[in-house]
Amino acid sequence: MSNNTKKISFVGVGRMGANMARRLNDCGHNITAVYDVYAKAAESLAQELGCSAATTLAETAQDADIIITVVTDDDSMREIFLNEKDNLLVNASGKIFINCATVSPDVHVEMEKAAKLAGATSLEACMASSISQAREGSLYLMIGGSEDGFNACRGLLDQLSTNLRYIGRAGEAAKVKALVNMVMNINTAALAEGLGLGEALGLDLDMLCEVFSQTGANSRVLETDSDDMIDRDHECWFSAAHAAKDSGIANTLGNEQGITLPLSNATENQYRKMIDLGIGELDKSGVAELTFKGRTS
Repeated sequence: MSNNTKKISFVGVGRMGANMARRLNDCGHNITAVYDVYAKAAESLAQELGCSAATTLAETAQDADIIITVVTDDDSMREIFLNEKDNLLVNASGKIFINCATVSPDVHVEMEKAAKLAGATSLEACMASSISQAREGSLYLMIGGSEDGFNACRGLLDQLSTNLRYIGRAGEAAKVKALVNMVMNINTAALAEGLGLGEALGLDLDMLCEVFSQTGANSRVLETDSDDMIDRDHECWFSAAHAAKDSGIANTLGNEQGITLPLSNATENQYRKMIDLGIGELDKSGVAELTFKGRTS
């Protein structure tokens, strides 16, 4: 059976999940149902795509061959797969679950075991990309789980991604994603400190960014976040709350391995401070609000 003949449903249709669903719909896939704890989001997207807005998790998976999940954290993953009252594994034999959340590696291993007991396949598809890339089908995807499961979904995954990498067994892609976000978050916090200090010193920040871009201070974050930090435009693409959660995953892995991660721990603390100040739903660029004089303190 080719990927385009398989029925697909989505659990979690925030901005990433909804745009992935739109992308696959544009590619001719049969989207059968969408589900979200915020029912209005599912209802709106279902109307747009001409599919069902499922009211239960079991209903979401019932008629689908492939179920793509995009939820927020470890607890949410366990809730959709293991909740005794309603979950995705009811009558799941033969189905494939593609789980795109950034969660702890152990949770992906746990979900794979639960799926196997139900006769299903579970893959992790860790995303290192933005909302616009989800819509365009240009995600960077890191895949973990069985290689047979990966190959069975390869065509579909290629339509979501321009950069697709199979990492290895369950949990391995999640480890790589944790390190990606750990370094990204450190770079973001470091850039905010550099620009904040630069402004305090009376330097021209456009000039400073240009110098950064031509020296060892350059980073991908400089390209994506510097203007937002300077202009205080923190429209959310990747929230500070998610940054705190993801840095926390990496720091937990470090603790488990006996590795000291002072920069990552300090970065997590910065993002958790944003949450404490009530600005955790700002984009991660909002960490600059903690480092520029006269802003949030």
